Amino acid sequence: MITVDEALTQCLAMVRALPTEDVPLRDAFGRFMPLPAVATRDQPPFDASAMDGYAVFGTPVMGDRFNVVGVAGAGHAWQGVVKPGQAVRIFTGAPLPQGTDRVVIQEGITREGDIITVTANADAATHIRPAGQDFRAFDSVSPRLLRANDLALLAAMNIPYVRVTRRPVVAIIATGDELVMPGETPAPDQIIASNAFTLAALAKGAGAEARLLPIARDTVASLTTVLGLAADADLILTTGGASVGDHDIVANSAQLLGIERIFWKIAMRPGKPLMAGRLGRSALLGLPGNPVSSIVCAHLFALPMIRALLGVPAGALPAPTLPARLGADVGETGPRTHYMRARLSHDLGLLRIMPFDRQDSSLLSILASADALLIRPMQDGPRKAGDAATYIPL
Repeated sequence: MITVDEALTQCLAMVRALPTEDVPLRDAFGRFMPLPAVATRDQPPFDASAMDGYAVFGTPVMGDRFNVVGVAGAGHAWQGVVKPGQAVRIFTGAPLPQGTDRVVIQEGITREGDIITVTANADAATHIRPAGQDFRAFDSVSPRLLRANDLALLAAMNIPYVRVTRRPVVAIIATGDELVMPGETPAPDQIIASNAFTLAALAKGAGAEARLLPIARDTVASLTTVLGLAADADLILTTGGASVGDHDIVANSAQLLGIERIFWKIAMRPGKPLMAGRLGRSALLGLPGNPVSSIVCAHLFALPMIRALLGVPAGALPAPTLPARLGADVGETGPRTHYMRARLSHDLGLLRIMPFDRQDSSLLSILASADALLIRPMQDGPRKAGDAATYIPL
């Protein structure tokens, strides 16, 4: 068996960043932008009013009077120069007229005809958004998986097209005679296929195109046929059949299937029988069939591989880990790193992590209740509640 770190290194060595393409901004949500985007203008491009009120020069005090000579609105700048003793009615977002340096909010004046008088409600703030307050021309947005908020920023930078990495194609294949799809009627000795749906959701969330392929039965012919449907995939995820039993078709028939096996078995729990290899142009991960094992391995290996295909910088490839304090005593780990399903909580300002009592790798109800994987290093001794811990968020 190899360690988790060794396995991840070998998994990442199987993939390279994919080519890029330009897409309209409206289609860029959820895509990975591998190069910085550069602003083409300042934002705001002019000194703008932050409030509805009156643009004046200087610092008016209660009782000062001004003659209103015009109106400025968003998209409708007032053309001219404001002289001492004059004011321009101005609305939020409008360019500040030449000759003014302050906006007196409308609640701070009284108005009779074209004459305004400053009242005690006026404050000392300028109520101006300076040009370039948000960003300047040639400021950049760093590479990232684009969220909805990022699209607003890119639009304000006047970027109509975004260079993004081609979406990795991830083919997902459940294997086993015991499986049927949700909605079908299982025989007495069958169960519902569940792993593939979580794997597809994780892949999509990471920026990939997920393809759910038909269930492969426990024969070389069936698995060969389904693998043929994944010939154009960048990454193939099989679930089930990677262990050591007589019916574990992926592991036992790797050579017959044309799989160049890179490694098999990792010093971790759950997920020991993970297999990795190449099939034609595709990287392949043979995930365990137990639901928790499959999903833990997806977080540790499949998602980093997708991020590498997208061109994410190397430092951000591994599963993110965060610190917490143990919420209960835990025992020693033995020769394998243990990823325990756990729940996070806040106690007296500290983030605490509490592993579930039941850690069987078949328990989907526990997985659905968990929001973290507590990482217990191999050969780690017993730990007490309150000790430092590390976890992967789910």
